[in-house]
Formats: sequence, C-alpha cells, structure tokens
Amino acid sequence: MKILKNIFFVVFLAFAATQTVSAQSTKAEKEAKKAAEIKQLINNKDFVFQAVYMYPLGGGQRYLNTYYDLKVGKDTVESFLPYFGVAYSGAGYNSNEDNGIKFTSKKFSYQDTPRKKDGWNINIRPEDTRSINRLTLTVASNGNADLTVISNNRQSIRFSGYIKEKPKTKN
Repeated sequence: MKILKNIFFVVFLAFAATQTVSAQSTKAEKEAKKAAEIKQLINNKDFVFQAVYMYPLGGGQRYLNTYYDLKVGKDTVESFLPYFGVAYSGAGYNSNEDNGIKFTSKKFSYQDTPRKKDGWNINIRPEDTRSINRLTLTVASNGNADLTVISNNRQSIRFSGYIKEKPKTKN
C-alpha cells in the first residue's frame, strides 16, 4: 500500500510539473506574439494610442471615461485628447475650436527608436499646427504606452494608455 501511495505521489508531481511548464511557455508565446504585433504597428506607422488616464502638471491623475485617442498614420496624425492645466497667451479658452488637444496634421516628422530594455520611444513633431510642439510616446513591448504632449502655449500634459491597431474602415 505504501508503494502504491509513493507511485501515485510521483505521478502527481510529474503531471503538475508538466502543467506548470506548459502554462509558462504559453504565456511567453503570447507575450512574444503581442510584442511582434506592436513592433509591426510602430514600424508601419499605423496605430492608435488609446488614452485611459491623464496626468496634468498641476493636479492628480484623472480617469478618462470616454474615447480619447491619438491616431498615427503614414501621412496623418490626428489628435482628440482633453486638456487640463495652465494655458499661456494665445490659448483660446473662449473658443470651441481650441478646447482640448485637437488637431489633424499632414506635415510632421516621425522618429522611432528602440529603448534599451524593451519597447520604443516615438517622437512626433507636427509642423502644420500652431499650438503643439512635440508628442513623445513611450511604448512597452506589451502595448502599454505613455504620451507626453508639449505645447507652445500650455503646460505639458501626460497620458497613459495603450497602443492598438487602427479599426478597419468600411467602404
């Protein structure tokens, strides 16, 4: 009877060990697949940064419960982001068209560089918008990202969220 218990225990340990190794390799495979997808989106300059939180310089974080994003394409950068913070001269608080960080740029520079550990740094400089100086995206290989917006006439602001594929448009 004691031998039967020992055999059962050894079989149980062997089964448990193979399940753990299998689960770890599946997780690693999923992470590698996700990293390859994110790398392809960045290399193709065809992705959406979905903002989830915003971090104004003068206050705490705020959860964004509606859809705010930055769409990046080969020939267009389109921003629809909120803004809280201090505005300097020329920032129209009284104008509906100047609320938030909303613009479409067709003339911009795009530079992506790999980070030392994992992920990428992406610098976008719109040349045909009067208020935005630079957009800096820091993207991790799992798709999580931070966006810092540096403006000519407002305090800088940071957003956190994630990178995803652009939705397919129906023709």
